Amino acid sequence: MYNHYILEDGESLDMVCKMFGLDKSEVMKLNNISDEKMVREGSQIKVPVSDPNYYNTYTIETGDTLYKIARKYNINPMLLASMNGLDMEDYIYPNQEILIPKSNYSYYITKEGDTINTVAAMFKTNVDNMLKDNKTIYLADGQILVHLK
Repeated sequence: MYNHYILEDGESLDMVCKMFGLDKSEVMKLNNISDEKMVREGSQIKVPVSDPNYYNTYTIETGDTLYKIARKYNINPMLLASMNGLDMEDYIYPNQEILIPKSNYSYYITKEGDTINTVAAMFKTNVDNMLKDNKTIYLADGQILVHLK
């Protein structure tokens, strides 16, 4: 799963990696960043997020497709792709590990214009529960939010 983070004034890639406890070289590889000096205020980067309470992992096997995996776990293939930072057309390969959402949670991928109140309303909950179920909420385009059903 990935969140999208937009660097604010004065932030660097090093600072963001420290804030999220991430390895800078992995973040650079994930975002196809060859020169960290190109990452500045307003840059949007994918930040890997892994919370074992909300997801299981699955190791891709030969012959797997996102559609087959989604069918096997009874989940929406577009959600599966988005949660793993993939497009439906992306190639997946054996031994690649992906996140599988657990069935007792609802998932939502934020869009431009979302607010904490509109997302809470979609989940039929309140802001306090949204904050409890999600360690960090940026409401940046493409962030995945969860809610206990």
